[in-house]
Amino acid sequence: MQDDAATTLTCEIIEEHHVLSLGQICRSCGVRADWVILLVDEGVLEPLKIDETHFQFTARHMRRLHTARRLQRDLGLDIAGIALALELMDEIRELRNRLQALGEPPVRR
Repeated sequence: MQDDAATTLTCEIIEEHHVLSLGQICRSCGVRADWVILLVDEGVLEPLKIDETHFQFTARHMRRLHTARRLQRDLGLDIAGIALALELMDEIRELRNRLQALGEPPVRR
């Protein structure tokens, strides 16, 4: 039997230059602050630093945080694994951009 309960999705459009606090990015991405701080400590996220205990994040950080969360949820990666996977993904993206700038045909995924 199918559940007829309505599901409500909420969405907030974040522009690239919009700045978010730690609490805001945690609520937006559905993660805990201590997990985000672990990602910052590991170098996965490099937020704008106000002082030793306060960070600011942008939409770019939010996209990276969503990817990190999917890597953890879908592949079961720990923080070090997430860091390595994101580093490799960044490198692949950079290499593809270089190939495109040289006029090479796109590489199939």
